[in-house]
Amino acid sequence: MSLVSYAVADSVATITLDSPANRNALSRQLVTELLSSLDAAAEDASVKVVVLTSADRVFCSGADLSEASTTPMIEGARAIIGLQRAILALPKPVIVALRGPVRAGGTGIVAAADIVIASDQTNFQLTEVKLGLAPAAISLTLLPRLGSRQAAYTFLAGQKFGADYAASAGLVTKAVAAAELDSIVEAAAAEIVTGSAQGLRETKRLLNAAIIADIDARGEEIAALSARLFDSPEAHEAMTAFLSRGR
Repeated sequence: MSLVSYAVADSVATITLDSPANRNALSRQLVTELLSSLDAAAEDASVKVVVLTSADRVFCSGADLSEASTTPMIEGARAIIGLQRAILALPKPVIVALRGPVRAGGTGIVAAADIVIASDQTNFQLTEVKLGLAPAAISLTLLPRLGSRQAAYTFLAGQKFGADYAASAGLVTKAVAAAELDSIVEAAAAEIVTGSAQGLRETKRLLNAAIIADIDARGEEIAALSARLFDSPEAHEAMTAFLSRGR
C-alpha cells in the first residue's frame, strides 16, 4: 500500500504523506516514496511549485523507531539527511502545509522547505534529548533557520512549542487559523506559480546554497554522530522504554 500520494493541478504538485498507522514516521518506504514524488515534480515541466502536506492532522512523528532493529542506524541518518538535501535542492519551491503535530525528524523536513504555513493546531517537539540522542541529522537544516537562543531552548528542553513560537523563531513562515490553512496555502502557491521557471529555480538555488554546501561538507560526520548516539546503551534503554509506553 502506498504511503505517499502525488497529484498535479494548475502547475502545483501536491505530495501527501498518508501513513496513519505510524503517524507518518520516516520509515524506509515512506522516505523512498517521498523522494520518488519529489523526483516526479522536478522532472515535470508543468509543475512550478510543490505543496507537501499530510492526509491527517499529524504531519510526521519523526524516525520510525520500530525499524531500528533491522536498519543500520547510519543508513537511517543518511536517509534523513538525504531527504532534507533533496527538498533544499529541488529546482522548484516547496511549501509545507501543517495541520497538526510535528516531531523530531519531521522538523527537518519543515526546516528544509522554502515556505511553511502552519495552522494554530500545529505543535512541534524535538524529543531526541529525552531518548539519549541529539537532533543531529536535522540540525543541518534547523540551525540555519532558528535563532541561536531559540535553537538552544528547543533542542535542550525537548518541550512542545506551538505555531506562533515557531513563526517567531524562524522555523515557520506564517501561523494561521486552522480554518484558513487551505486557502492561504492555495494563495501562496498561486503567487509562486506566476514566477518564471528559471527565476524560481535560480532564486531558490541562491537561498539554499549555503545550507546545501554545509550538508555536503558535514553530512557524513553528522550521520556518524547520529548512529553512534542511537547505538549507545543509554539510548537503547530510553527508546525501549518509549516503545513500551506506546504499545
